[in-house]
Amino acid sequence: MLQIEILTIFPNIFESFLQTSLVAKAIERKLLQVKTTNIRDFSSPPHHKVDDSPYGGGAGMVMLVDPLVRAIEVAKSRLPGARVVLLSPGGPRFKQSKALELSKLDSLIFVCGRYEGIDQRVIDLAIDEELSVGDFVVMGGEVPAMLVLEACLRLRPDVIHNSESISFESFSPTLGDGTLVESPQYTRPEEYRGLRVPDILLSGNHKAIAEWRVSQAEIKTKRIREIK
Repeated sequence: MLQIEILTIFPNIFESFLQTSLVAKAIERKLLQVKTTNIRDFSSPPHHKVDDSPYGGGAGMVMLVDPLVRAIEVAKSRLPGARVVLLSPGGPRFKQSKALELSKLDSLIFVCGRYEGIDQRVIDLAIDEELSVGDFVVMGGEVPAMLVLEACLRLRPDVIHNSESISFESFSPTLGDGTLVESPQYTRPEEYRGLRVPDILLSGNHKAIAEWRVSQAEIKTKRIREIK
C-alpha cells in the first residue's frame, strides 16, 4: 500500500479528487491510503494564523515556520520512513523518471504551500526535496500535489488493470529513449469527416505498427518541443 499524507490549509480541495476514478478505486482496494491534515491545526487559537509579512519587505505573505514544521513532525511520527516533498515552483521540474522513483516508495508526505511561499527554514529543517510541476505559478501546492499523486499512483502494481497501457506511452523507457511523447491514437470509425485512420494501423502488421508509432512519436516530439 502507498501511504500519503497531505499537509494543506485547504483539505476540502481533495475531497472530490479522492472520491473519483482510479484514485477512489485504489483507496477502496487498499492500494492507497491518503490522509489530509490542516496546517492551521498547528497554529495558535483563536485565529490559527499561518502566515505573516516577509522580513525585508515585499508584496504578499509568507507561511510561518512553526506550524509547518510541527505539522511535518507529526506526519513523520505517523509515517516514519516517508519522504517529505514540497510542491514549489522553486524545485526541479517533475518528470516521468521522478514519478517512477517516487512510485517505488511506500510513503510520502506532500507539503502544499500558499501565498508567496514558505519560510526557508521549513525547507532547511524538514523538507527532503522540492518539486515543480512546470515553469509557471499557481495559487498553491494542492493541484500540483494531485498531479504528482496521480503520476506516481498509476505506476504502482495493480492500480491500472492493463499494465501494458503504461509500458508504451509518453516518456516511457520502452518508447524510444524515454523522452518522446506518444504517437497519435485512433479508434472507430475508420473515417470521420474525410479524415481516415492511417492504413498502417489497420494492416495487422505489429512490427510495422510499432515502428510507425516510434517514428510518429519522434515527429510529434520534435514539433511540440520546437527541436530543429
